[in-house]
Amino acid sequence: MSETVQLKAQDGVSCPAYVTRPLAKALGAVVVLQEIFGVNSHIRSVVEGFAEKGYLAIAPHAFHRVQPGLELAYGAEDVAQGRALKAAVEALPAPGVMADIASAIAFGAARTGGKVAVVGYCWGGLLVWRSACTLPGLSAAIAYYGGGMTGEAEAQRQSLCPVMCHFGEQDHAIPMEGVKAFAQAQPKVEIHTYAAQHGFNCDQRGAYDAAAATLARERTLGFLARHLA
Repeated sequence: MSETVQLKAQDGVSCPAYVTRPLAKALGAVVVLQEIFGVNSHIRSVVEGFAEKGYLAIAPHAFHRVQPGLELAYGAEDVAQGRALKAAVEALPAPGVMADIASAIAFGAARTGGKVAVVGYCWGGLLVWRSACTLPGLSAAIAYYGGGMTGEAEAQRQSLCPVMCHFGEQDHAIPMEGVKAFAQAQPKVEIHTYAAQHGFNCDQRGAYDAAAATLARERTLGFLARHLA
């Protein structure tokens, strides 16, 4: 069953989140963090996919503090708008969107009584890394092609939970040199690379790579099973 709920952050802001519950008792909770295109049909399908595997899945609307209700596609104008909104969210005074992610983690823990993981894509991958390093209550974190997380400042953070990362070897936005440097700085992080482009997991993008997406999903589900059991 899917619905939109209102999460209440510690700073008093209410944030909508798309939630899908599994048919049986939840194995735990997975917080899904969006790309720069909002909680659109693709992200909703990702949420539903984790629920099908037995997890309570929650996708908070990360743009809500700057433009509520936004849902973008994948054209050039959508990319430009998404980048601008990402910059606006990043410019918010702390804790900003991290408070909304924390409220999603708390929601997942309270509703399942189990462990919580966070999984994110593109900008959401960067937010996954920041969450893993700064927010309590996580048992696992999985970042897909997290834009910006391989930069020097981000690579100096230290995670509070086990982390897995997926990167595309043909990613125009995240050079492999940065991925290798990140791997050296973070030897405890499990890193996988694929002969694919940025966005390879999204079947609504031209960069979609079915083989890479399938393998990454298998690894992701295995990681969740190990750390949320």
